Amino acid sequence: MPQKQDLSLLGRVVAVAADRGHHFSKPTQERIILVEGHGVEGDAHAGAFVRHRYLARRRPRLSNLRQVHLIPSELFPSLLEAGFEVGAGDLGENVTTAGLDLERMPLGTLIELGPSAVVELTGLRTPCVLIDRFRAGLKRQVLSSAETGPAFKSGVLAVVRAGGPVVAGDSARVRLPSSSFRPLPAL
Repeated sequence: MPQKQDLSLLGRVVAVAADRGHHFSKPTQERIILVEGHGVEGDAHAGAFVRHRYLARRRPRLSNLRQVHLIPSELFPSLLEAGFEVGAGDLGENVTTAGLDLERMPLGTLIELGPSAVVELTGLRTPCVLIDRFRAGLKRQVLSSAETGPAFKSGVLAVVRAGGPVVAGDSARVRLPSSSFRPLPAL
């Protein structure tokens, strides 16, 4: 299990993305607005209740723990080495970061994005069959073969605790929870 001091606590926003429709990839934007308790303004996954199509059909009143999807840009070069050209927004993320080990951060970690927005990590993004529909064979590349560390390398999910604008170039500051150091569950 990682120790708190092993994690970088300062990173930056590389890109932001949103899409009103339920598409796998999201087009990058100049800026997004995070809305407390709701998600990314104008994004298909925003809302107090689950918007993930599979989950929403089965449990429509389930709290939305997937309001914002964050992914580390450091994933992209390793995917390119494996033959997969992937860029910001391609895997459906709203916020692409640099300098943060997102998948290793514990449940309840707060990330301050830009001047006022704050998101709380709720779980690992679980890769589904849509990743292989996007690029055949890509799902295998985001499953971890390591016995330690996160099971998936496809980003994390969060809820919005404080709203505000987020743009590429903004800082991403981590506040680790002071209590238990629990790894993120898969969502």
